[in-house]
Parts: sequence; structure tokens; C-alpha cells
Amino acid sequence: MVPAALIFDVDGTLSETEELHRQAFNDTFAAESLPWHWDAPAYRRLLDVAGGKERIAHFLTSQPEGAERAAGRIADLHAAKTRRYTALVAAGAALRPGVARLIRDAKAAGVKLAIATTTSLPNVEALLGTSLGFEAMKLFDVVGAGDVVPAKKPAPDIYRYVLERLALPASSCVAFEDSTNGVRAACGAGLATIVTPGIYTEGDDFSGALAVLSDLGEPETPYRHLAGVGAGDRLVTLDALGRWLKAA
Repeated sequence: MVPAALIFDVDGTLSETEELHRQAFNDTFAAESLPWHWDAPAYRRLLDVAGGKERIAHFLTSQPEGAERAAGRIADLHAAKTRRYTALVAAGAALRPGVARLIRDAKAAGVKLAIATTTSLPNVEALLGTSLGFEAMKLFDVVGAGDVVPAKKPAPDIYRYVLERLALPASSCVAFEDSTNGVRAACGAGLATIVTPGIYTEGDDFSGALAVLSDLGEPETPYRHLAGVGAGDRLVTLDALGRWLKAA
């Protein structure tokens, strides 16, 4: 038995994009003459807040300098940041090990593919187009992104949205995540979840995950097993996922 669908988070899961997001935020703040710079430790804390607009709004609650000038312009700032981010991605953003392989194998086997992310749709399109080709979005049967649901991760709403449109039960699908908020969202929707921690989420609490792995693995560079099922395997494959689901 293999899963009926694979549902992927985007940032940190498909690709290590968070540093590009951080750069795009900081470049936007500088262009707007706002006295802010998010260093890596600060950005890691801010990632606890899902969604770019929500992240800016949260930051403003504890940052009085410049806050009054920016408070009514959050959507505009986020749009400017998105333009900068998509330009950075277009210059080159690689998928994490095993991602392209698993997507390719799933399509060949007739397994459905979906995206469930809080990042905006233009960000998704930019990353997939750069890494998988011009028509990459057509690989996915459902794309849940941005503000399609009001409650963002860790709420399970985005996964429920995707499952409803796939017309599949959660028990037949697998989610791929990289963060605590993502695991809580996917597990909250009843999904078995594979976690591949990113540079900003190493050491997070992944309670409830089916497996925690360094990445999805390539034949020449197998994944490192960190927790959960999969200790005896080398790659995340459709067959392996089927076995892990059956054993869960």
C-alpha cells in the first residue's frame, strides 16, 4: 500500500528558503527607511508566528520605533517583501535532498500531490517554477497557500482545506513539515507527518510526528534518522511511506 496523497509544506520543507525571506524582509525595511533589521536569532523567534503579514504585525507590538509609521501599511510592506523574495528565488533556490525524486515518483505512480502552506501563492509559484520548471504548479492537484483560510498554522485549517479538495481521508495521506507549528497543524488534521527540520527549526518539539529525518534522502546520500519510524531505511520512498503508515 502506498499513500493516496503527499501534502507538502513549503518554506524549510521543500527548500531552505527562510534566509531568503529574512533578507527580503530586511531589504524592504531598509528601502522604506524603517529602523529595523531582523538578525538570525530574532527571525527564529519571529517564525513562531505563521504568515508574513502576521509576523510584521506581531513585531510592531514590541517595536515602538517606526511602528506608528508602518502600522497602517502592513499589507503594502508584505507585498514589497514578496516582490523582493520572488526575485531572490528566481536567482536560484534548490530543493532539499529527495524532494524532487519523491515528487517525480509520486506523479509516476498516480499519487496525488498537494501544498499546504501559510506562505503566499506568488512565493510558492516562484520557488516551484525555479526548481521544478515553468509548469511545476500543474504537478500539484491542490495548492493551499496564503490567506485561503483565516486561521494559520498551528491551526489545522489549511490541511483540512487541502484534504477536502483532495476528497481523501487524512488516514490515507502523508504530510511533510519542518516546524513545531507545522506538525501541530498536520497532526491536528489527523495526518501522519514526516518532519525534516530546517536551519531555523532544529531542536523544535516534533511530538506527534511519524518520523523525524534529516531530509528525504538521495541514493548516494541517505537521510539521517532522528526519531520515530524509518530507522531501517535509507530513503523516503512511496513503499517506505506505505510500510510506515501500516505500522503506525
